[in-house]
Amino acid sequence: MRSRLLSLTTWGLFGLGAVNGPAWAADPAGIWLTETGSSRIRIAPCGGGYCGTIVSAPGKALDAKNPDPALRSRSVVGVQILDARQKDASGYSGSLYNPNDGKTYSGSMRLTGPTTLEVSGCVMSVFCKRQSWTRAN
Repeated sequence: MRSRLLSLTTWGLFGLGAVNGPAWAADPAGIWLTETGSSRIRIAPCGGGYCGTIVSAPGKALDAKNPDPALRSRSVVGVQILDARQKDASGYSGSLYNPNDGKTYSGSMRLTGPTTLEVSGCVMSVFCKRQSWTRAN
């Protein structure tokens, strides 16, 4: 009888874990490698959502394509590229700055696994480009 009760309790706790989902789904904070693995982005809580800042990039890493000529000689390290403060059904949405072309897109991010983050930037909410980032820490 005691063995059966222990077994039922164990299965019950396992079932609760399956219903509640994995713990990783709630927090994308940390350091992420971009899809090419060449840059690192720090994602941290901000304004009810998350913001991402470049913490390392290859080469000179200048913001050469920035639409503001005064910013084209600055390093992209330290530049906030992700502002995802709006919680939505699958993650967070907001804006995404791409220093490779100097444009800001409507963007979103969502965890797709404990070490995988999907980041998306869209033009007119129709033409979207997605990248899969990998947790570095």
